[in-house]
Amino acid sequence: MPKIFNKLYNKETREMLRKNTTQHERLLWERLKNKKILGYRFHRQYGIGRYIVDFYCPKLKLIIELDGRQHHIREGIEYDEVRDDFLISLGLTVVRFDNKEIEGNIEKVIDRIKEKIEKL
Repeated sequence: MPKIFNKLYNKETREMLRKNTTQHERLLWERLKNKKILGYRFHRQYGIGRYIVDFYCPKLKLIIELDGRQHHIREGIEYDEVRDDFLISLGLTVVRFDNKEIEGNIEKVIDRIKEKIEKL
């Protein structure tokens, strides 16, 4: 099977995204890093195929995506559908949260992540 995780061609983009993290990503990363959720390790800005996902836990095959405004316009919705179909075809699980959920009640988001982990 060809290598599909963290390919070299998008390394600079992943590094740039990590250096320019959004406020919402920083808030969630503070809760995910260092195995803070049920002892599982997450990576941020992780390459899978030609895509870069916000957060990924290899052990669970779980992707967590945060959606800002661009994900709610037609082009963003269509792009996300194609992207999610590809990721799901690899046996990965994709969970999406709107940025407003992070702002409004991050504890509820954390609870939903824990529930998803327990199901996996």
